Amino acid sequence: MSRTHSTSPEAEGGDTVADVTTGTDTSPTGQTSGRDPYEATSRRTTEGQVYNVSGGDWDEIPTSSEHDERIVINMGPQHPSTHGVLRLVLELEGETVTESRAVIGYLHTGIEKNAEYRTWTQGVTFVTRMDYLAPLHNETAYCLGVEKLLGITAPRRADIIRVLLMELNRMSSHLVYLATGGMELGSTTGMVFGFREREEVLHLLEFLTGLRMNHAFIRPGGTAQDLPLGYEQKIRDFLKLMSMRMKDYDNLFTGQPIWRRRLGGVGYLSLDGCLQLGITGPILRSAGLAWDLRKVQPYCGYEEYEFDVPTLTEGDAFARYLLRVEEIHQSMSIIEQTLPKLAETEGEPVMVADGKVAWPAKLTIGPDGLGNSLEHVRKIMGQSMESLIHHFKLVTEGFDVPAGQVYVPVESPRGELGYHLVSDGGTRPMRVHVREPSFVNLQAFPAMTEGGLIADAIVSVASIDPVMGGVDR
Repeated sequence: MSRTHSTSPEAEGGDTVADVTTGTDTSPTGQTSGRDPYEATSRRTTEGQVYNVSGGDWDEIPTSSEHDERIVINMGPQHPSTHGVLRLVLELEGETVTESRAVIGYLHTGIEKNAEYRTWTQGVTFVTRMDYLAPLHNETAYCLGVEKLLGITAPRRADIIRVLLMELNRMSSHLVYLATGGMELGSTTGMVFGFREREEVLHLLEFLTGLRMNHAFIRPGGTAQDLPLGYEQKIRDFLKLMSMRMKDYDNLFTGQPIWRRRLGGVGYLSLDGCLQLGITGPILRSAGLAWDLRKVQPYCGYEEYEFDVPTLTEGDAFARYLLRVEEIHQSMSIIEQTLPKLAETEGEPVMVADGKVAWPAKLTIGPDGLGNSLEHVRKIMGQSMESLIHHFKLVTEGFDVPAGQVYVPVESPRGELGYHLVSDGGTRPMRVHVREPSFVNLQAFPAMTEGGLIADAIVSVASIDPVMGGVDR
């Protein structure tokens, strides 16, 4: 006899077993309870209440005889055109996509939860790995949130360095979009060009911060250290090279009729659709709204820089391509404007003076990356026991952050990247939650692809430019 599920250990006749594959309750005799298969089941254990959450899958769709001519296919998560571990489930009628879904969760890292078990400074090394194509934007947004909770402001020179690094990072991210987008649509030359230029950016970032990616260079209160000697000439040489290299993209893509026809009119999303879905970044600006947080809600002194927010009204994949190329040019202009500001602030601090927040270490870039300078190690190990104790306690225990909560957004290459931080007054975050633009923007995939061809689904995904490390954080 079938019976309903009981959460009590003394359920009559024995415990009900939750079948996690179907989401139904199964009695010891193997009969189901007839409950909703998508409702979470639960049971009591010595650890407390345990829920078994399951859901339907697309394998149920082909059982419908309503559309005999339709099939369901999986694209990914291993497909080379789905930007890593993104699974696209498409219902097709011929070559036309009648229904589409983006399935996520294959790269889950638990970064937000992990941050609750580290000090506020150690959290930087976690968030920088979230959107791994824009690590410096994650570092900046997180640190701005911590600084807002602390009621402190980073020194002016630190803000200039942050702007410099973020714009370099924006360039490298857009170059990956150009490289992977070109590869997915058959342009191996575009792939080679994009990764060639990205290497130039990463070489410069390695020179400036000690690491190519996941820098942990931006810290609460400022930056880990000042820029190394010779930075100005390195940056000027980079800008000169890039101004010549960017002409290749106009020659290869912008005026190329095959590229224009392949992207034009594909992945269309109107301005109303963008606003309803919360879409930001180049996708929103391709629909005509000049929404860029660097302009509308300036941070890190962006109000001091002259740059344009390019927009178009076509709202298709080609418009998003044009905007990202133009944004690279605007980033180069901002980088050039940082140089005289850095010259004006030469010798000024890059970290707040508060010794309870700023790490006492005098860091330096060595052959193995960023680390403590030998002079500092020699001092704390051989001369000053008080310095060693202070260094040890600040690094291992961290600093207290007043109780409260903040939300701080920045303009990442993919749109609004916001950090909601909650502090209970301790040395670790109580909660870290991220408004990740790739996660939000992926909602637009069905609207862009349904009714179009299956080949155009690749174009749409490329134009969204999602980074799954941020989606599955």
